[in-house]
Amino acid sequence: ETRPNSPHSSRLKSNRSWLSPKVTFNPPADLRVTPPPPIMIFFKSRRWSSQTVFAMLLMCSISLPASTFTVFTPLRAGSSPWRRRVGSLGALDEGLIPEAKVAEVESLYTQPATLKPVPSLSTIRKALSPEIFEVDTFTSLTYFFKDLGLIFLSSYPLYSMTQSLTFQGLPFAAQLLLPVPLQLASGFALWNMWCIGHDAGHGLVSKSGLVNEVVGEVAHSMFSLTPFSPWRLSHKKHHLNHNHLTADYSHQWFVREEDPLSGVWWMDLSHKTRMLQLPILYLVYLLAGVPDGGHVIPYGRMWEGEPDSAVRRGLLSSLVSISFASALLAAMGPTTFATVCVIPWSVMSMWLFMVTYLQHHSPDGKLYTDDTWSFVRGGFETVDRDYGWVNDWSHNMMDGHVMHHLFFTKVPHYRLKQGTDELAAWLKERDQLELYKRVDTKDFVGTMWETWRENWFFVDEKDVVR
Repeated sequence: ETRPNSPHSSRLKSNRSWLSPKVTFNPPADLRVTPPPPIMIFFKSRRWSSQTVFAMLLMCSISLPASTFTVFTPLRAGSSPWRRRVGSLGALDEGLIPEAKVAEVESLYTQPATLKPVPSLSTIRKALSPEIFEVDTFTSLTYFFKDLGLIFLSSYPLYSMTQSLTFQGLPFAAQLLLPVPLQLASGFALWNMWCIGHDAGHGLVSKSGLVNEVVGEVAHSMFSLTPFSPWRLSHKKHHLNHNHLTADYSHQWFVREEDPLSGVWWMDLSHKTRMLQLPILYLVYLLAGVPDGGHVIPYGRMWEGEPDSAVRRGLLSSLVSISFASALLAAMGPTTFATVCVIPWSVMSMWLFMVTYLQHHSPDGKLYTDDTWSFVRGGFETVDRDYGWVNDWSHNMMDGHVMHHLFFTKVPHYRLKQGTDELAAWLKERDQLELYKRVDTKDFVGTMWETWRENWFFVDEKDVVR
């Protein structure tokens, strides 16, 4: 018997016809047994030559239609077949849906009796203060320029040090060690700027789509060397499928008891060398496309079913990143570029990977399948972590993560703390505080090291709710 909450329920499909037209959903190839496709497969599949792609990079800035510069909002009807699988009202933008339809859809998502009930997203929202959902452009830009200042305050002294004759006359070992404090500070400032670009990707810097686009390109494509539009695309799909065993993005999930490494040499090698990969994992994610697809060259599952305008927009962000990095390299030279840019960027990428990994891995975290997953249930399986003084400097990305996942296009970073406090108090009043996960992680380096060493991307079968 088909459950009412199952995506395969005929009753559900008939009642959701108002959401989007019928589309054919083709799930992505299983990355556990098939290595990521090389770049040339992408070119061949789209019948593009390398000359065509190069021409597109040069021309995309003048060929983009105005419609590509829109505020990012989830689940507009017919925009992506991935959204057909969403098992809860939670992934919908309630502002686009009549209240009668909200009540109608929520009534369909009854969960199996073995699962603890979770409140609906609309119920949670009504319990929170209205100001939590207010986006203020001035406040957002204040944080943006503050982080921009921190980047220059840490990067310029670092650059000046490398140009001094005294420094250049030091032994090689000293030239490696002396810049480390400034490199760590510069990398942390870049991580903070990445968080501002993250808000821009969710349309939370401003109600103006143009402001979000500009801030996103500067914060991500330029300073963070993360092509903004491709990252926004894959990150959106992560939010729409968080903690789903097979459909989630950004995170791979391998059931330990299924022995997923057996016979897959490249995965087995990756697991054995996992501790050496921490400084380069984000680079691999962007360039090699594991597990989502390429963020510099558009190929892989994140681009399946996307319109050509999305590809052109993604190539524009890639062009911005490549051009900015090339300009810095040409101006500084390879040695200074590595010291002032590459190493701080690696520090930023380690902050990013550590924070996102620990937000989605906890001892009691659960994963769900089509028969048990819902947007709200998946959101409550993400984790808030207390990093101490780092929380506020990093725009509460660590200790406001659950609130962010529940309302990822509604609550800007500077309102996450208030929203989290109100959410926890409300759940406590309802005797449902067990839904909310918060972990003290002030020893974040040690926690990351041990969790990554012991678990990698494995999940135990007992933690999969099927």
